[in-house]
Amino acid sequence: MAAPTIDRRLIDEAVEAVAKYGSVSAAARALDLPRGTLSSRYHAAKDEWRRVNMAPLSEDASRFREDWTAEDCIAELRRLVDEHPDAVLSRNFVRVNSAMSESTWNRYFGTFEEFKRSAGVKLSRQQHSLERKIAKHASVDHYRAMNVQRAAYEGAYDRESGRRFKVLLRASDLHDIECDEFFLSVLIDVAKRVQPDVICLNGDVFDLPEFGKYQVDPRVWDVVGRIKHVHERILSPLREACPAAQIDLVEGNHEFRLLRHLADATPAMRAILADLHGMTVGQLLGLDKYEVNYHAKGDLAAYRERDIRAEVAQSYKVYWNAVLAYHFPDGKKYRLPGFSGHHHAWGVEHLYSAERGAYQWVHGGCGHVRDASYTDGTRWQLEFGLCHVDTQTGAVAHECIPVGDFAVAGGKYYDRVKP
Repeated sequence: MAAPTIDRRLIDEAVEAVAKYGSVSAAARALDLPRGTLSSRYHAAKDEWRRVNMAPLSEDASRFREDWTAEDCIAELRRLVDEHPDAVLSRNFVRVNSAMSESTWNRYFGTFEEFKRSAGVKLSRQQHSLERKIAKHASVDHYRAMNVQRAAYEGAYDRESGRRFKVLLRASDLHDIECDEFFLSVLIDVAKRVQPDVICLNGDVFDLPEFGKYQVDPRVWDVVGRIKHVHERILSPLREACPAAQIDLVEGNHEFRLLRHLADATPAMRAILADLHGMTVGQLLGLDKYEVNYHAKGDLAAYRERDIRAEVAQSYKVYWNAVLAYHFPDGKKYRLPGFSGHHHAWGVEHLYSAERGAYQWVHGGCGHVRDASYTDGTRWQLEFGLCHVDTQTGAVAHECIPVGDFAVAGGKYYDRVKP
């Protein structure tokens, strides 16, 4: 139903009254009219003024094509594209160069962006979504190339002693130059005395807080020094002490992050790792030089932060079908005897499964100094340990070696103060 027409004289009277008395309410009282009645007349005048004086700048009544269909509008837009291939197809460009007014196409498409999509001169929403997905996957292709390098070291340096009873020496979270010197000296001496079949470095042998969540002053970055420290002070002494042992490095979150930066050739890496430019995974981590296996099953191409955490958790190693090495504490859910790291605090959980019976899961301690320069480590606990495994029965016996002011391993005492 059409709105009733208001007499022109009454509209003019309402405008004059509001101008004279300052407001609609005051004018209605002066004219002894209901406020709603006067308000309707006054706003009718305002609407008329807007139609006359506030038409879009782009609107040209002479170019309004009432008989044009949506297809005609699309054809006109494509004509502009063909005739001006180097022009930026903006709304203003169409206003100036088109034979149609905005109202001609606006009644069919609503927005200029939708007009361009319908004309095929801009990706549709579905096409744009597909383009973003392709770009997302293309952006991590270089990580997949590094995945191949990592996989080559899964069992590259396996060694077999042939003995029924195996000994595994475990340590995790040494964190390169942040490793406690007394802890490291005890670890190496125990390795030399015991001559284990396997040495398992269960993640985060490297630290590199420069690339982590902690804020480290870039002026004191020494990434190369940290990497060399792992090579010269950890891997080299362990290999020298145990020339026949199999050494395994299970990838932790710090190694995962380091390799992603290496693959990215990020500005930080280019600026401070010039000495490592072009290095392979094996050279960077010292895998070839010290004959170390690298266990990394996660996909470096993980896109989101939560996906990265899930991929790091894919890395593990099972020894003799009896004991599991897993960097994160939730490895216990796999219902195998084993050990983890990551939390820098050690303890033993006594668990049970119908298949295994009673068994233990060891939350391994760390080798990181407790007075860390970039975070509070006062609650951390230094500890490493031995796993004794009967390969015939699958029985596992854990031997934990905490390190404080002193340490005891195999009846030998180590004093932090005295050499």
